[in-house]
Amino acid sequence: MIKNYLKIAWRNLLKNKGYSAINIGGLALGMAVVILIGLWVADELSFNTYHKNYDRIGQIYERAEDPDSGGLVEGNSMMYVTGTVLKENFQDYFKHILRAYWVMDFSVRYQDETLTQTGEFIDSGALEMFSLEMIKGTYSSMDERNAIVISNSAAKAIFGKEDPIGKSVRINNEMNGVVKGIYKDLPKNTRFENVDFFANWNLLEDNSPWIDDIRDVWDDYSFNLYVELKPQVDPESAQLALSRFFRDYAPESFARLEKYKPELFMYPMSKWHLYNDFEQSYPTKGRISFVWLFAGIGLFVLCLACINFMNLSTARSEKRAKEVGIRKTLGSEKKLLVYQFLGESLLVATMSFVLALALVSLALPWFNNLADKAMHLPLTEPGFWLVCLLITVTTGLLAGSYPALFLSSFRPIKVLKGTFKAGNSASLPRKVLVVFQFAVSIVLTIGTVIVFGQIQHTKNRPMGYDSQNLISIEMNNPEYTGKYNLLRNELKKTGLVLEMSQSSSPLTGIYSNSGGFDWEGKDPDRDTHFGILRVSHDHGNAIGWEFAEGRDFSRDLASDSTAIIINETAVTYMGLEDPVGKYVTRPNTPPLKIIGIVKDLVMESPYQPVRQSVFFLSYEDVNYINIKLNTNGKTSAAISRIREVFAKVVPSANFDYRFVDLEYNKKFQSEQRLGSLAGVFTALAIFISCLGLFGLASFVSEQRTKEIGVRKVLGATVYNLWSMLSKDFVTLVLISCLIAVPMAFYFMNRWLEGYEYRMEISWWIFGLAVAGAMTITILTVSFQALKAASANPIKSLRTE
Repeated sequence: MIKNYLKIAWRNLLKNKGYSAINIGGLALGMAVVILIGLWVADELSFNTYHKNYDRIGQIYERAEDPDSGGLVEGNSMMYVTGTVLKENFQDYFKHILRAYWVMDFSVRYQDETLTQTGEFIDSGALEMFSLEMIKGTYSSMDERNAIVISNSAAKAIFGKEDPIGKSVRINNEMNGVVKGIYKDLPKNTRFENVDFFANWNLLEDNSPWIDDIRDVWDDYSFNLYVELKPQVDPESAQLALSRFFRDYAPESFARLEKYKPELFMYPMSKWHLYNDFEQSYPTKGRISFVWLFAGIGLFVLCLACINFMNLSTARSEKRAKEVGIRKTLGSEKKLLVYQFLGESLLVATMSFVLALALVSLALPWFNNLADKAMHLPLTEPGFWLVCLLITVTTGLLAGSYPALFLSSFRPIKVLKGTFKAGNSASLPRKVLVVFQFAVSIVLTIGTVIVFGQIQHTKNRPMGYDSQNLISIEMNNPEYTGKYNLLRNELKKTGLVLEMSQSSSPLTGIYSNSGGFDWEGKDPDRDTHFGILRVSHDHGNAIGWEFAEGRDFSRDLASDSTAIIINETAVTYMGLEDPVGKYVTRPNTPPLKIIGIVKDLVMESPYQPVRQSVFFLSYEDVNYINIKLNTNGKTSAAISRIREVFAKVVPSANFDYRFVDLEYNKKFQSEQRLGSLAGVFTALAIFISCLGLFGLASFVSEQRTKEIGVRKVLGATVYNLWSMLSKDFVTLVLISCLIAVPMAFYFMNRWLEGYEYRMEISWWIFGLAVAGAMTITILTVSFQALKAASANPIKSLRTE
């Protein structure tokens, strides 16, 4: 029987090649989308699971009350003393308590070659806690004070074919590390995948005298802390102990305790990636919303493909009515007919799945590049095939259930008498499904347009400086000390540098924050905080900032050593009128005169308000060089010449430069990738919907062949016939638009509320989506409608 059903199913597929191609192709596209999105979702949900104990690992954060907003703020910068106290008093809760510096780029020199590598100074237990896979060495390899372990790719980059073990490298030209181990490169879906080496924390301490000055200071936040819970410890009990940290261990002189009520808490590694937005200092949302959004999109796209199958199967019901009538007359039971039609559906689903796998294999390299992933088809994993089997069977049953029940319900007497007609009741479900298809497609279209609109709106935000032809170089080498003016003069002699400056932070970040400022009219009970930036002379000329009031720092005025420049946000924050010429004071420093107000510089998140900031004139504690190029279109030649100057003035430094505009654009990468993914899936959803619409239009044209012939004989024009065949579909899509527009407005407005700097949703977005949907519908239907309307009426009237 099963063999007979398969034969009939195969013959029906061959008999109706066009409809079979639409069904199989549509389902294959839907399945391919589901598999791709499934791989992406699995990759996101498995982030950091490479680390065996990731569910017990976390980072220590501090939360405190913010007097300005009345809410809570949180941060991962820790005091040195916090790590000391935790190590002494919290061993009952944590297996590992690791002090760490920030993940940063360092110059690594071996023999005569210097490379820039990303590294992390951390306590030696990191290898075990993060369960790194050691190629050479063991988890104890980093126990020595000067030990470092490097990734396999870093070993090849630095040492080539040499054995790195025991070799000494010079880090930032100020500390010597000895390679004690090599670990396998971490997978892309881990927090530390870009870290090229881990170095013993003591190596940093031994070469950083400034750390000695802040060991016991309860107000210097410069480090990170990572912890791992002991297996038997309840996270809630550890959390409770951390929340009491300051009350139990802070000295009486710790003034922040009563005013800000700070608490420590553990931010679990399992939430680092997906739950990166905090509400009242608890990670409750973030990237996880996109994970579920794309999972939903995948299911919707598959549903659209299933709808095509349902519509075409039920639309062609009259073609198979006699087959059903004869089978029932000969004694076939309804359930056997249901089994037959479901079997046909499962055959189509199976063929579609095979095609979908081929499509995914071809598309995966492109998809990885688009999504910035390193995914692969896990063909050797039984779980993957189980999920695929589930998708195939579910798709086959879902797509075939309604047609099977519909076709098997025909009454044989009416069918065999030739009086059977499907009627309007049969077409109503098809119309509902078409409306659903296009409503989903239009919602996705509007959502994608708004996502890209928000990105572009933010990109168009005035930056406050000119990032074109501006490069930034981190001074991660002490040889830069005292050579700024020499380097500047030598570079300007080349004619390839318009201007140059130094700064404590790059133009794409503010690395320092401080309070303690006072000024005339300030509320004495108000605590303030500002972004702090130290810059050299000519910084304004180098970056092209603009003044709202006042002037820039001058080399001709020695008094500018106690002058400051503030941004427009700082003026509002301080509540000052006519601020130029007024003084600001800080403890243990002379009065600081405000000499200028610069327009706000977007240095941090472009989606957030600009932070109130103060610019000091200083040549100390500056870490970056900013160079404005005069390239005349020959950037590579200019960079080569500038590299030669650097090699001459600071020979041991690595000339590792970044274009500021490219670094700024990286702030949009996550949203751009998600928007691009949404755009691709939206395009596929629209294509699948149009595929079904094309099939239905083809069937309707075929069904009304005789009617079309009669109308043409009676004088109907091609336009009259095209209008008759198209209007029903246009009406359905118009209804879809009326449903989709308010839904899209509601959901996208909610999404935009998550951004403080956001676009306004304009009416033209909805008009464009509606016009696009109508245009696509008319074009899709018109091909079949015009083909039928242009046919010879003699042939049409002979058709029966």
